[in-house]
Amino acid sequence: MKRTIIISATFALMFLWVTPLFPLSLEELIGSERAAELLEKGAISGMEQKNPRLFLVPRHLPLQNIISKTFQELEPGVVVETLFLYKKPAGAEPAAWSGDERTTLFNQLLALSTLTGIEYFSSSRGRMRIFYETSVVIDDPDTKNPQPDPHYTSPPEELRLYTRQKDLTFGDNIYQYYYYAEPDAFVFIQKNLSSMKYGPVRVIDKEKLRSVVAVLDAGDYLLVYTTSMAQAVSIPGMGRRVQDSFLNRAKAIFGWFSRQADKTFGT
Repeated sequence: MKRTIIISATFALMFLWVTPLFPLSLEELIGSERAAELLEKGAISGMEQKNPRLFLVPRHLPLQNIISKTFQELEPGVVVETLFLYKKPAGAEPAAWSGDERTTLFNQLLALSTLTGIEYFSSSRGRMRIFYETSVVIDDPDTKNPQPDPHYTSPPEELRLYTRQKDLTFGDNIYQYYYYAEPDAFVFIQKNLSSMKYGPVRVIDKEKLRSVVAVLDAGDYLLVYTTSMAQAVSIPGMGRRVQDSFLNRAKAIFGWFSRQADKTFGT
C-alpha cells in the first residue's frame, strides 16, 4: 500500500508520522482479539490505582505520544481507560470520513455548551444524576466572560479553549481544553485550572487532572478512546470513589459524543 508522509507541525521535532491512504482498521489500532471483544461488547474499560499504567491506548503514533507525554508530566495516582465503538450509519463515506464529515464532527466536538444537562450513573447514589449543570466556553480563566461555541471551516492543527463547567459532584470549575487534529483522528485534553471538591472535601488539586478523549477514524467505525488521569488527594476510600466516578462519566461522555456524531452523519 502506498503511503503519504504528513508531518504535523506540533510533533515535527518528535517523530515522523506515516499516514495510510485509508484509515487504520480496528484490528490495526487495537489488535484482533481486543477488536473482536469491542465489536461484541461495544465498550472495554480498565482502572488502575495501586500501580497506574496505560494498556488500552490504540496503536496510533500521534495519540501514543500525546498520552505518554501527559502521563509522564502528571505521574497520576488514579487512571481510568475506556474504548468505545461508534458504528457509522449507512450514508457515511465508506472508506474514510470525508473532508466535510471531518470538519462537521470537529465542530460538534467544540460545541461544549451541549454538555449542559447530560447525565451519568452515580454509583454512590445508585441512580442517574446530572453531570454538568452548566457548561460554557469563556474568554479567559481570570475574566470568565461567556463566549459562543467556536466554529471552524477547517479544523486547525491545534486549538486551546477555556470553559467554566458546574459539576454537581466536583463543583464549579475552570478548565483548559486543548485540541489536536490529525488527518484521521481528533484528540482533546481537559485540564482542571481550579481545585476540585467532593462536597466539602478537596479531592483533586489545581492542574492535577487530565481527561483525554480521542476519536479515530476506522473505516466503518469511529474508535473512541478515553482516559482520566489524576493525582487524587490521599483520603482512605476516596481514590476508589473518584475512579468509579471517572468510569461512569466516561460512559456519559461517549453518550454525548454519539449524539454529536449522529448530527454529523445526519442520523
